[in-house]
Formats: sequence, structure tokens, C-alpha cells
Amino acid sequence: MPIKTLQIPTADGRADAFAAFPDRGEHHPGVLMYPDGFGIRPVLREMALELAGHGYYVLVPNLFYRHGPAPVIELPEHIGAEARPAVFAQLMPLIEAHTTERVLSDADSYLRFLTTRPEVAAGPVAVTGYCIGGLLAVRTAAAHPGQVAAVAAFHGPVSADGPDLYSKITAQVHLGHAEGDMTPEALGELNQALDAAGVGYTSEIYPGTIHGFTMSDTDAFSASGLKRHWDRLLPLLDGMANS
Repeated sequence: MPIKTLQIPTADGRADAFAAFPDRGEHHPGVLMYPDGFGIRPVLREMALELAGHGYYVLVPNLFYRHGPAPVIELPEHIGAEARPAVFAQLMPLIEAHTTERVLSDADSYLRFLTTRPEVAAGPVAVTGYCIGGLLAVRTAAAHPGQVAAVAAFHGPVSADGPDLYSKITAQVHLGHAEGDMTPEALGELNQALDAAGVGYTSEIYPGTIHGFTMSDTDAFSASGLKRHWDRLLPLLDGMANS
């Protein structure tokens, strides 16, 4: 399966990105994948290729393109506890500068680009994201209810914008929370808010996981958590593709 390096026109310039997709020369359902805060790196390419292997065109943008092409900061091969303070000292200013206004402007550009690719099938798309990318995925689904038919967020701060965000979502939703991030009481409150908003969703705590559990290049990685992530994500996307 090919990986193609891309440049996405945006209101503030051009976002570097890559796409992974089957090479069978046909049209594939589109998926916008938001990275975690560490950004584009080999593990994201592996995950995009895995998803592409199931028949999807997967677009992965550099969230912090305003600060330079990916990798925006130098990352160790393995992001362990000893490396995190120095990494986060560089990352936090970029994350804080990525305002909601910028997020929504970029989402417009990413979806416009994704849906006009010759390899992408007509119809709705899906959005998925990890960590801060999970919040961006939910914001994107809320801002584009007619375009986004499925959204998934993993170990993401999806409650950060409050319950009003959920009322704008028409997509089918899956939220996979790290056990270290979400108490059962907080999960109950979140799910009540989703119920009140009329969202079709699954939302659950993945047992034995901590924040970042999907990322195999970090010490938060959980093989069982990653498997559960695929077990939830693929049926969600297949439902979107077959609707």
C-alpha cells in the first residue's frame, strides 16, 4: 500500500500531511486521522497503513504546520518517562497556540482536501483521533454534521468543550477512554450528556490502560488496549462505509 506525502492548502498556508490507501485503483471511504500531541512519526504511519489495509483512504495532517513541517520537534525513538518533561516543554506552546478557531479552520481545509481526492469515494467520511487529536475529531464532527458520519476518539479530552458540543453531532460515535484518565463516575456523567444530546454512541473505559495506550512508541502502550481500539474502530467505520 502506498503512502503519499501531501500539501494541504489552508487559510494560513499549507499543511504537510500524508495519506495511506490501497493501491487497487478504486475509490475508498475517506478517513481523517488526527495524531496525538507528539505528531506525525513512524507509529502514525503504521496505524494509517493498518487502517488502509482494511480498504480506507487515510489522511493524516501535521497539526502544527504553522510552526514547521513534521516532525516539528525532535522526538526520541521511544518516548519514555525520562523524555517526557523535555518533550512536553516544547510541545505545550504549540498545543496552546492551536486555538479552537484554528482547529475549525483547519478542519474545513482537511475535509475539503480529503473529499476531493480522486481515490476517495463520494459520500460521508469518518474522523478519528488520539489524545488531543481525539478532541479535534469530536470538534470536527460537530462542525460538519452533514459530512462526518462516524467519529472515534481514543484517550482524548473529549469533555473539554462541555456538553453543548455533543448536541451538534449527527455521526455515530465511539469514545475509548484510558482507565487512568476517566473514573466510572466521570464516564457516567459523560454518557448522560451524550444521551441528553441524542448522540448514537459507545463510550467505555478500556481496562488496565493509561493515557496514550494506543501508541506503541511510548511507555503508555497497551497491546490489549490497541487491539480493543481496532475491535471498536473497524466496525464503526464499516458501518459508515456501508450505510
